[in-house]
Amino acid sequence: MILSARAVVIPQDNVDTDVLFPGPFLNVTDVAQMPQYLFEGLDPSLRDQLVGATALLVGANFGCGSSREHVPQAMRASGIQFLVGRSFARIFSRNCLNLGLPVVICAEAIGAAKPGDQLELDLSAGTLTVAGDVYEVPALPPFMRELLGHGGLVEWVRGRMDSTTAVV
Repeated sequence: MILSARAVVIPQDNVDTDVLFPGPFLNVTDVAQMPQYLFEGLDPSLRDQLVGATALLVGANFGCGSSREHVPQAMRASGIQFLVGRSFARIFSRNCLNLGLPVVICAEAIGAAKPGDQLELDLSAGTLTVAGDVYEVPALPPFMRELLGHGGLVEWVRGRMDSTTAVV
């Protein structure tokens, strides 16, 4: 699985989900409406940079705070293809994978990347190319790539249920 995107950089460390998708908007359940509230408590102008296929390059402990599935849902709906970070909060990274949004850790790439750089993430080979320079990232196991290929855990389960449901 190879993903290509343009870099949008959020350099701060410890960016929590409460500023990525603030509490007053948690009643929004229509995923198509969520992008308009993404980054509302951090920097709403970041939304203007999400044009076409984008990748977020983020600092350490990104996604700490509340366990808000709204954040990865809004990111996917905004055209974000994947995230690259120095590190991620555990629940946030798991929510991302469960919702079909790849996250990888690569501090070296974060230090080298600039806004607008072209990125290519090869989840099978475990490589991240940033403006022509190649970095190693942990390759995702086949099962995780399969989940991502289906759009996340829920869609993977739904597909398995559909294919195993017998007609009586």
